[in-house]
Amino acid sequence: MGKLINLTKGNRVLYVAAILSIAAATFIAMLEPLIIKITIDSVIGNKPMDVIKPLQKLIMEVGGKEVLITNLWICALSLVTLTCIRGVFLFLSGNFSSRAAENISRTMRVKLYNHIQNLPYEYHVKAESGDLIQRCTSDVETVRKFFATQMVEIGRAFFIVVFAIIMMLSLNKKMTIIAMVIVPIIFIFSYVFFYKIKSTFEKADEQEGVLTTILQENLSGVRVVKAFGRQNFEIEKYEKENKKYRELNFKLVKLESVYWSSSDILCMTQIGLVLVLGIYFAVNGVISLGTLVVFNTYEGMLLWPVRQLGRVLTDMGKMSVSLKRISKILDVPVEREYGKALKSEIKGEISFENVNFEYEKGHAILKDLTFKVARGETVAIVGPTGSGKSSLVHLLLRLYDYNSGSIKIDGVELKDIERKHMRRNVGIVLQEPFLYSRSIKENIKMSKIHSEDIEIYSAASIAAVHNVITSFEKGYDTVVGEKGVTLSGGQRQRVAIARTLVKDMPILIFDDSLSAVDSETDRIIREKLKKRSENSTTFIISHRISTVMDSDKIIVLNHGKIETVGTHETLIKKDGLYKRIWEIQTNIDDIKNDDQVSYE
Repeated sequence: MGKLINLTKGNRVLYVAAILSIAAATFIAMLEPLIIKITIDSVIGNKPMDVIKPLQKLIMEVGGKEVLITNLWICALSLVTLTCIRGVFLFLSGNFSSRAAENISRTMRVKLYNHIQNLPYEYHVKAESGDLIQRCTSDVETVRKFFATQMVEIGRAFFIVVFAIIMMLSLNKKMTIIAMVIVPIIFIFSYVFFYKIKSTFEKADEQEGVLTTILQENLSGVRVVKAFGRQNFEIEKYEKENKKYRELNFKLVKLESVYWSSSDILCMTQIGLVLVLGIYFAVNGVISLGTLVVFNTYEGMLLWPVRQLGRVLTDMGKMSVSLKRISKILDVPVEREYGKALKSEIKGEISFENVNFEYEKGHAILKDLTFKVARGETVAIVGPTGSGKSSLVHLLLRLYDYNSGSIKIDGVELKDIERKHMRRNVGIVLQEPFLYSRSIKENIKMSKIHSEDIEIYSAASIAAVHNVITSFEKGYDTVVGEKGVTLSGGQRQRVAIARTLVKDMPILIFDDSLSAVDSETDRIIREKLKKRSENSTTFIISHRISTVMDSDKIIVLNHGKIETVGTHETLIKKDGLYKRIWEIQTNIDDIKNDDQVSYE
């Protein structure tokens, strides 16, 4: 209830207006049976009026019983008028609650999206995107539906019970007791049903997240599925999970059918009891015919919200499960800034001193790294797969924080520099670039929204992709499709490089991002980069020796440790990993050249 109240913050006036409107509508609904009672007992019949005093006073003001006898249409008009007024209040109640619910769902979506954007990189590595999507859409919609309908229904049920009991007690206490005898049983039955439905819905909701994840993965990897002919396997996998989801939903349907059928029996028993005993009392003169009609009407009005309590509790159970799943995301701490949070200008001088890093305790990825990089230097990092190359540059972006040691940027400890400030000054091109389903120009402008066209063209030229783009029919306005699917791997890579270069950054990182282009294009890009980025500290991760051989410094990583540091000329003279890689690649190139000569 505390979470529900917190969610209504900013919309409480609307909910108060909705509840007051439903209270007015309920009170008017309670007056309608009294008009019928007066008409039957006192206008058509000869019994004295025994209704609430304000209503009696109103009747006396319009001329009393005699006027009503000669003008029976006044009673009919009164019923129509009350019904119209009740309709207006019901409309207002629905309008206010719907507006409040839409505001709450919009706030929740924005809050979730902002929170997810600021969650640590480590969280996103482990989270399933399909499950996150399901929580941000289906679960938010479940909460919205509850606030739009059931919050007001709870208020309506409360006012109906209170008003009905007051009205019935004023007419006949014995009949009131008879009319309420089974109501507590229905309440208890609804409460038990609530706990049954809650656990089942939670399982169904989680299974829906599994289905969403499978669907999202298959849409993203459709080319892989088709390339390996795995359509039947994927269909079987989806059908298996879909069957589980169907069974859980079918269980929900069975639980609801048991509740509604059982509650129907209880409610009809209650109505039958009132009708049978009411007829007996009316025949024996204990109550009037009009009172019997009023009690039957009130009984129907009273049992409807009590019976609806099952639906309210069902939706409350679903809402509480959805709210719990949403809260699990919101409860994950966002990236926090520690230390002095300096925003000093970054020039690009970097030093690592005895740096150690591990993703999981006891499994070291980087061990005792120590090296220095001067401003404007080009540093290459080479090593076998899993040696920690990408982990090293991830530390510079503060995607992760090192466990021990020291990394300093221009003499300032890295942990004392705000993450956002650091990331604004570090440009990175990943091995697997991600392009949005937008135009090429919009993709390049991502790192600098207000880029001029000349800046975009210059960055694309350095990335050796300008001529390719201009050859397209729509040029820079060409839409690349989801994840850049309409471009080749090398074209996507070069567009990603241009996106990084359009903004001048003091530190540039190329994480094996030139592997998708041919050797000649690789050479052209590196030559242009060297001329353009004389004041930028550049890190190049690559397995291709030709890509790193012109670097000012080459760091060779092996099993998370620095094996050696030096230039290409010095490293090929030393026995070690770098020399072995160079010899292998040189021999391959010689074989290719020999084959080319033989072919010619």
